[in-house]
Amino acid sequence: MTTTARSYELERQVVIQAEPATVFRYFTDTPRWASWWGTGSTIEPKVGGRVVICHPGGIAVVGEVLEIAPDAALTFTYSMANGKPPQGSVVTIRLDEAEDGATRLHLTHAFVEESSRDEHVQGWRYQLAVFGNLVANEVMRDAATAVDGWFAAWSQPDASLREAALTPLVSPGVCFRDRFSLIEGIEDLKPHLAAVHRFMPGMRLARDGEIRHCQGLVLADWVAHSVDGQERGRGTNLFAFGPDGRLLAITGFWNS
Repeated sequence: MTTTARSYELERQVVIQAEPATVFRYFTDTPRWASWWGTGSTIEPKVGGRVVICHPGGIAVVGEVLEIAPDAALTFTYSMANGKPPQGSVVTIRLDEAEDGATRLHLTHAFVEESSRDEHVQGWRYQLAVFGNLVANEVMRDAATAVDGWFAAWSQPDASLREAALTPLVSPGVCFRDRFSLIEGIEDLKPHLAAVHRFMPGMRLARDGEIRHCQGLVLADWVAHSVDGQERGRGTNLFAFGPDGRLLAITGFWNS
């Protein structure tokens, strides 16, 4: 490992909708590491372990793990397999717990040359966005089931069954907003849903089509039917998932 001074640093912070332990698995598990960087990428999660990053187009990076702290930090050398940047560089990734248990990722990439640093600015902007979405998608792997559970709870006329369905699905502080709702917390949501069934008995909500998700947010179209089967409305919900996979906030948009 070179001891050449590195004076030029690239820094970036992002919040990832997953707990630090979940994020850290991508630094210790080669299949997850490769799912981020590309096929053929590997990491040995120990001091002195070899790091290989395979970018598209055959561009390869090699390095060595300098420091690794469970659920907290990873530092490794980073050099192009073709010998650039000169004397290599050092990447440090630190994980801190953010609001609602999510992860704030701090990246520092130190270079010997200013030009090498500048060439990597957009690359890290892109790679950390890909990484954040990849990790969030793992947390949200059952997002469609959660969305269907939300609509099923709204359609459940029995209060005890409705509460049993909602409790594991949503955060205690869940927020729900649409043109008729401005709800803060599950204890506010329960009587609101009871009122729905009081004033619109037999109402049913269901997902209409596939969900779309990005960085911990999910879009899902829905359709509402009355007890006689007549369509009473359509719209789209935006679901915000927390790092534990539960729903933090839902905003409903009506089509008309």
